[in-house]
Amino acid sequence: MKNTVLFVLLTFVGLISCKPKDTAATDPAAPAADTTMTDNAHNASNSLSWNGMYKGVVPCADCEGIETLLVLNTDNTYLLRTNYLGKPDAQAVEKTGSFTWNAEGNTVILGGIENAPNQYFVGENKLIQLDMAGQRITGQLADKYILTKQ
Repeated sequence: MKNTVLFVLLTFVGLISCKPKDTAATDPAAPAADTTMTDNAHNASNSLSWNGMYKGVVPCADCEGIETLLVLNTDNTYLLRTNYLGKPDAQAVEKTGSFTWNAEGNTVILGGIENAPNQYFVGENKLIQLDMAGQRITGQLADKYILTKQ
């Protein structure tokens, strides 16, 4: 009987000693568990290959269209070249500067441009020019405000 009790006791002690220890709870020198949350939100700024050259001809109120070239660089700088088509004395205008992303990470905002559209929604291989208030342009010409990646 003593042998049976001793055997059961040794088996129980052996099973307990084989359980992996929670070192963080017992060892104060152990690194703390990582409790930070990772932001896995996907948006244009972190999920798409947005940098590059985009081209298109957007509507113009008093000309044939505005030929637009926009280059977005990975260092958050841009080159914007516009050319008013159908105007005999119009010359291409170039602007350079830095851009930022909106809070949602889906729209670039070109710095240094005033009294003209300066926001573009970033899509897969395209930019959509937004109106002066940063809203999507609607109506029959809405699809004409798209610059495609070259």
